[in-house]
Amino acid sequence: MLGYDFHRQKPIANYVVDFFCPTLRLVIEIDGSSHDSKLREDIEREEEIARYGLHILRVSDSDVKQNFDSVLETIRQWIIAHSSTRHEH
Repeated sequence: MLGYDFHRQKPIANYVVDFFCPTLRLVIEIDGSSHDSKLREDIEREEEIARYGLHILRVSDSDVKQNFDSVLETIRQWIIAHSSTRHEH
């Protein structure tokens, strides 16, 4: 997206994240209903990943399935807002 490469199912620390863009230091996590009962684990996971200087963008599984264009736009807007100091796009 916007010239950035994303890796799927990327191991980071003791976790495997859904998508990762090393240039932007961006992790994208897709949260389904399985995350509803794992709030504490998700918070610990997010804190651990953040210790590596990574940003986490969470999107819901239902949005991916029902409103994919909106999810893509959210990611695109995040990239635009956070990439100006990294690359010109």
